[in-house]
Amino acid sequence: MGIGGIGGLDREAHVAEGTGAAAAPRTLAEALRARGDEGLAALLRARPDLLNPVPNDLTQLATRAGTRGSVVRALERLDRFTLQTAEALAVAPDPAPYPVLLGLLTGDEGDATIEAALPGAVALLREQALVWGEDDRLRLVRTARELLSPSPQHPSPTGLGPTVAEATSGMSPGRVQEIIGAAGLAATHDPVSAVAALTGLFTDRARMGALLDEAPPEALAVLDRLVWGPPYGEVTANPAPPVRWLRDRGLLLPVSARTMVLPREVALHLRGGRAHRAPEPVAPELAVLREHRPQVVDSAAAGQAYTALATVEELLKSWDKGGPQVLRAGGLSVRDLRRTAAALDVTEQVAAFWLELCHGAGLLASDGEADERYAPTPAYDDWLDLPPAERWARLVAPWLASTRTPGLAGGQDAKGRALSVLGPDLDRAAAPEVRHRVLGLLATLPPGAAADPETLFARLRWERPLRGAAGASGAGGSGAGGSGDEGAGPSLPDDLRSRLARWSLAEAELLGLTGRGALSAPARALLNLPLAEAASPADEGGGVEESVAAERAATLLAPLLPEAVDHVLLQADLTAVAPGPLRRPLADALAVLADVESKGGATVYRFTPGSVRRALDSGLAASDVHAFLAAHSRTPVPQPLAYLVDDVARRHGHLRVGAASAYVRCDDDTVLGEILADRRSAALGLRRLAPTVLAAQTDPASLLDGLRAMGYAPAAESAEGDVLVTRADAYRTPARTAPVPVPDGPPAPDATLLGAAVKAIRAGDRAATAVRREPSAPAPAGSLPRTSSAETLATVQAAAMTGSAVWIGYVNADGAASQRVIAPVRVEGGFVTGYDHTADEMRTYPLHRITGVAELADDQV
Repeated sequence: MGIGGIGGLDREAHVAEGTGAAAAPRTLAEALRARGDEGLAALLRARPDLLNPVPNDLTQLATRAGTRGSVVRALERLDRFTLQTAEALAVAPDPAPYPVLLGLLTGDEGDATIEAALPGAVALLREQALVWGEDDRLRLVRTARELLSPSPQHPSPTGLGPTVAEATSGMSPGRVQEIIGAAGLAATHDPVSAVAALTGLFTDRARMGALLDEAPPEALAVLDRLVWGPPYGEVTANPAPPVRWLRDRGLLLPVSARTMVLPREVALHLRGGRAHRAPEPVAPELAVLREHRPQVVDSAAAGQAYTALATVEELLKSWDKGGPQVLRAGGLSVRDLRRTAAALDVTEQVAAFWLELCHGAGLLASDGEADERYAPTPAYDDWLDLPPAERWARLVAPWLASTRTPGLAGGQDAKGRALSVLGPDLDRAAAPEVRHRVLGLLATLPPGAAADPETLFARLRWERPLRGAAGASGAGGSGAGGSGDEGAGPSLPDDLRSRLARWSLAEAELLGLTGRGALSAPARALLNLPLAEAASPADEGGGVEESVAAERAATLLAPLLPEAVDHVLLQADLTAVAPGPLRRPLADALAVLADVESKGGATVYRFTPGSVRRALDSGLAASDVHAFLAAHSRTPVPQPLAYLVDDVARRHGHLRVGAASAYVRCDDDTVLGEILADRRSAALGLRRLAPTVLAAQTDPASLLDGLRAMGYAPAAESAEGDVLVTRADAYRTPARTAPVPVPDGPPAPDATLLGAAVKAIRAGDRAATAVRREPSAPAPAGSLPRTSSAETLATVQAAAMTGSAVWIGYVNADGAASQRVIAPVRVEGGFVTGYDHTADEMRTYPLHRITGVAELADDQV
């Protein structure tokens, strides 16, 4: 009656000799051997970890499919109902007929929805090699059964406890006889038949109902508290009469001196035969929160996309001369993050997102110097030269594939260390999958419809109940790692997958992939989803390359972005209004000549003495400034602005500062006298060397700043006496590649790799299972054939002459042994050349590396 440990991995992975094609498979390897190539390809596609490296044959594939790590990964990728099906099989007899499994999920009353969904769940478990066998003998692989079966350390996600046979395994025969006597059963001659009789009573609905009719109401209340789990309860040394009544009749069985357990058969009777309290055969529906016209959504998304481009440009321009220092442990300090957030006028969380976005797109990196700092990369300059729509595509495509999760910044890792923006510990392998799935689910709604976030999160938890579960240890069999229908599962509002989904929604809105919560047309193109109608989940993944999809998205976005303008509107209050995004040369020039005062639909620039002086320091003359303003203004140049330019230019360069340690010279000695008399110049340590020259006890840069703070407009000069032109040259890191996402296991194989892998596994399996003529001294099972050099040479020469195939044992240069079936074509010079059925190609083998050779049986030739 016990179900634990039956159908072990060794037995599953062992190839049974002589199994007929029509016979039911006795092992997992036999079940895989009965599949077609498409079935094997589906298994390898669903579980790509089985391909690394490619198994030699189907026996090795079956063994690898039953390893703990691979099974845990496969269980994590099951939806809730398929996982509930596997959990039901884990508490069913092994093997379990299909009707028994159906009864555990539907209960006595039945459920048409579950009956319709169960064949698909079983087929999925079969496809992923978690279940094998025909419908009359369904077997869950041993590792999955160990992970999902109930135990005191890891209660079953179903809330069920051990069977009667398991709970009474250490009980004395006398105590077992006392229990069956109290239950009204006849005494037996041995414990095995006594346990069988008690199990038969608990599984007989009529007799079990009659027994419970005799129970005191308090005893039934105890059962009600245990029926849906956990099935364990503590008792005192002298339990209450209701508990004693249940214990005496085996309705509660002792686990230890202070702990009792509700047997599985009793719990199933009380549950009406159901293994789960709330089976969920159908995925939760997405609810529409609000609807907008698709044009409104696309316009809102385009506006946000333009804001995203402006924000990235503003952030990186502020770090043009070098950004903050890199922490010793990597990443950005909290103080620098706060400064960045204040400069962008956003929250720290949003600032962290923009920083990680720039880093993921390869526009921002550390310079690698001894005093390591962050700075834009050379790729940023190339990015600036692209059209706006293409710049947007260069940001969102890396975001979709990135494993970086800026939402974790500010928290702590498992060791209590702070997680820093741009630091080494923000990668989460599930992030790209969640982002794609969130956008894919939004795409299933009609264009212009925004999903209710809570229903979206519920759908994600149904699709991957084990992924990112709070408290999940990776075993998959604990209460925190199960399906969660008993209230202690992973479907918690704050699990990692739900947090990733929330961040994905917010980040998609910031990037303009969504507008007012609905998916935009450029986002559909980026995901390679249909644009005119709702997409189904099967449409995800697309059939075109990512670069082509990004180009399509940029093409759709371009008409929605505002056109760049080549003019400004000068006003009498020393401001200039840009009625839209400025073209690149105009924007760069105006950024030197004026300061940004406000942003929005129209950017406002303000001219100040300091900004005009900055333009003159860059090498412009007053005439150049006047010509620039007249050429790019749709309004006449206001008189106050012209006066400001002329006034600053008149005083600009009147004083000259050079390096002596530092000096000031001026043709007008009265000006130097004013400076010396000014108390604010005391910190500069000035003294007169000549009527037109002052020496300073500070460096030229500090002297320039000090004199400008006093209201003067000095100019720096070289050692030759020429005015130094200070252009705003940008600081760039050396060439850097964008960070590579941390994969969540091996990548999904393409069709070419799958075809080659299936062919190699089939060929290796034919070699491993080929029937050979028995040698005079049979070799131990599984060992390589052993023949003398003369016998090996004679056999392969005979095979080459007759065109027949032989079975060989071969050891390569690395010492790895393998079995192969080859058809020799030529034997000369110590080598045999022939068609290798295992590798499916012509190969040449040194004869001295062939351990032995055997002819194939007549029916194998």
